[in-house]
Amino acid sequence: MQTITTTRDGGILTLTIDMTDRPMNVLTDQLLADLGTAIEQLTGDASLKGAIITSGKNSFIAGADIMDMVNAFDDGITLAQAYEASHKVNRLYRRLETCGKPVVAAINGLALGGGFELCLACHYRIIAEGSRSTVGLPEVKIGLLPGGGGTQRVPRLIGIPNALKMLTDGRQVGPDEALKLGLVHEKAAPEGLLVLAREWLTSGGSAQQPWDRPDFKVPGGVGPEPSLAPLFTAAAALAARDTQRNLPAVPAILSCVYEGTLLPIDAGLRVESRYFAQLLAGPVSRNLMRTMFVNKGRADKLARRPAGTPKSTVKRVAVLGAGMMGSGIAYASAIGGIEVVLLDTSAEKAAHGKAYSEGLLRKEVERGRRAAEEAQAILERIRPTRRFEDLADCDLIIEAVFEDRTLKAEVTAKAEAVTRDCIVFASNTSTLPISGLAEASKHPERFIGLHFFSPVDKMPLVEIILGRKTSSETLAHALDFVGQIKKTPIVVNDSRGFYTSRVFGVFVHEGLRMLEEGVRPALIENAARMGGMPVGPLAVSDEVSIELLWKVILQSESDLGAAYVKAAGHAVVERFVHRLKRLGKRFGAGFYDYPPGAKKHLWQGLAEQYAVQACQPTAAEVKTRLLTIQALETVRCVEEGVIMDPADADLGSILGWGFPAWTGGTLSYIETVGLREFVATCDRFALAHGPRFKVSDALRQRAARGEKFHARIAAPARTA
Repeated sequence: MQTITTTRDGGILTLTIDMTDRPMNVLTDQLLADLGTAIEQLTGDASLKGAIITSGKNSFIAGADIMDMVNAFDDGITLAQAYEASHKVNRLYRRLETCGKPVVAAINGLALGGGFELCLACHYRIIAEGSRSTVGLPEVKIGLLPGGGGTQRVPRLIGIPNALKMLTDGRQVGPDEALKLGLVHEKAAPEGLLVLAREWLTSGGSAQQPWDRPDFKVPGGVGPEPSLAPLFTAAAALAARDTQRNLPAVPAILSCVYEGTLLPIDAGLRVESRYFAQLLAGPVSRNLMRTMFVNKGRADKLARRPAGTPKSTVKRVAVLGAGMMGSGIAYASAIGGIEVVLLDTSAEKAAHGKAYSEGLLRKEVERGRRAAEEAQAILERIRPTRRFEDLADCDLIIEAVFEDRTLKAEVTAKAEAVTRDCIVFASNTSTLPISGLAEASKHPERFIGLHFFSPVDKMPLVEIILGRKTSSETLAHALDFVGQIKKTPIVVNDSRGFYTSRVFGVFVHEGLRMLEEGVRPALIENAARMGGMPVGPLAVSDEVSIELLWKVILQSESDLGAAYVKAAGHAVVERFVHRLKRLGKRFGAGFYDYPPGAKKHLWQGLAEQYAVQACQPTAAEVKTRLLTIQALETVRCVEEGVIMDPADADLGSILGWGFPAWTGGTLSYIETVGLREFVATCDRFALAHGPRFKVSDALRQRAARGEKFHARIAAPARTA
C-alpha cells in the first residue's frame, strides 16, 4: 500500500502523504516506515536542499488510528511495548528535525495529534487559510497525552501557560489563532501554500529547531520558577476536582510538561513516552476510545440501520404535547431543518411550547453563536396548534404527553385518524412498554419508541425502542430521523423501563436504600460523585421529582400485580410522598432544602427520619456498590435480550444518565474490574444487602470462561 509519493524539483523533495486505502490520512506503522525511508532519501542525497511535507487529501493527518490503540490494550500491550510505540515516533520525528536539511510542513487542512506533532518537528510551518485548516492535540479527550513530542515542543514554542491550556483542553485552533500563538509561522491561500513553502526553502531556511540552539530557554520560564509554580498547583487541583481523580491524562500531561521542560529535548521526549505508556497500557484510555469515539462514531453513522430500506427524510414532524419534553423535541427538530407542528390541548399551551424554543434561540443570538436571521428562520419552522387536523401532512408523529397509558392511547387514536396510513408513530415514553402502547395503534408495525432525554437541547442521546411488532422499515426511518437531528441513537428491545430508565432507576433506589440503612446522606452523595456520577442519587431524585418515582412505582404495581417486586427504595419514596409531603426540587423540598437565593443543602430532618448507623462504610465501598448495581442490572438487560449490542449499553449509560465516562460504560466497567472480581463483589453485596445483587448462572459461567461482553474491534473494510 502506498502512503507517500515523493517528487523532486530544483533540489527540493516534496513528500505528499496520501493513504490510498483510507478517506483520511492517519498515522500507521506503514506510514511511519515510509516517512523514515523518505527522510533517509533526503539526508543521503547531496543534491537535495530541503523538503516539503504536505497531503494529497483535503486534510493533512488526522492522528493515529484509534481502533489500533483500542485493540492494543485488548491484546495485552505491556508498558514496555507502549513506551516503544511512543518513542518510535519520537525517534523518527527527532531524526527529521536533526537531519541537517530544512523541512517545511505545508498544512493543507486538518492536522491533529501525531499529524500535528509531525508538523511541529518540521523547521517551518505554513497553514492554508480557511475553515478546513485546524491544528490541535486532542489526545486528552481519549484519555491519552500527545506521544509524538507534543508535550515537549508546544511549551518550547509558545510557553508553558499557553501550552497547558492547549494540551489539557484538547482544543483545536484555526489558522489565525495558530499564527497568533506561534504554532505556525505563516498562513497562505490554499493555492499558494506550496509556492510559499518553496520560497522559504530557496531563500535559505534554517535546518535547526529553536530548542537545539545552545542559548535556548523555554519562553516565560519553567515549572519551579515562582511565576509558574502556582499554575501547576492550581491546574492539578482543578483536575482533581473536575475528574475526582478518575481520569489520569491531565495529571500525566502536567507532569510531562513540568519534568520534560527542565531537561534537554531528548530527555524530555523520553519522559513523555514513559507517561504515554502508562496511559496507553491502562484501561481508562481504552474505555474512552472504544465507547466515546469508535462506538459513538459508528452509532452516529447509523450502524444499526437495517439494510434494504431506502433512506428517508422527515420534512414535517408532529409533536404531541408542548410540555418540557415536547418543546425540546420541537426545538431539536427545527434546528435540524424540519418543520414542526406542535400540538397541545389549547392554543395557549402550544404557544408556550414554542416560546421555549424562542428563549433558547434568543440566548444563542445574545452569545454570538447564531445570527438573528437564522434564529428567526428556525423559530418560524415551529407551528403551534390545538387542532389534530393540522397533522394531516406530517411525515412522522412523536407523542410526548404525560406518562399515562390511557392518555397516550387517546392521542394516538386521534392523530392516526387524520394522518396517512404509512406514517411512523413514535412515543417518547420513558418507562411504559412500547408493545402495550402500540395496541392503541392501527398499525403496530409502524409504532416505535423514541426516548429523548431532558433537556433535549443539551442531551445527545435518543433511545430507540422496538415493540414486538415494530418492522425493520420503521426502525430504519426512526434512525434516519435521529441522524437528521444529529443525535446519537441506541437501539433496544421492549421492556418495562427499557434500558436507560430501568438501570438509572436501580442507581436511585440503591441510594435510597442506603439512606434507609443509616448511611450518612452526605457520604452517599459524595461517594457517588467520587465514582464519577454527575450527581448523587438523593439529588437526582429531587431533580426528577420524588412524586414521579412514586408514580412509576404505582404504574408498575398496577401493570404487574402479584409479579411486582418492590424497588429497593420503595419505602423511602412512599414516606416522602405520603408522610413528609416532600416531593422534590420542583416543589421546593425533597431530600434537599432549597432556600430562596441560597445554595441547596441536604435536609437536616433526614437524621430524624433515618438514624445514622455508628459504623459507616468507606467512601470506596459506597462508590463500588452504586456502580456495581447499575452494571449488574445492565447484565440482566443483556441476558433478557433488551440490550442487543454491548456498545449500545455503554453509550446509553454514559450519554443517557451520566454513568462515569472513565469506565467506558456499564459493561466496560465490568471488564475493567474483571469479570471474576465483579462476580465476587456481587456475591459479597448479596450476602450483605440482599438478593438484588445475586448474579445469574449465565454471568457466573461467563466469568469462569473469561468471556468479555465486547469483542475485539474489527477494522472497516478498506480498498487497496
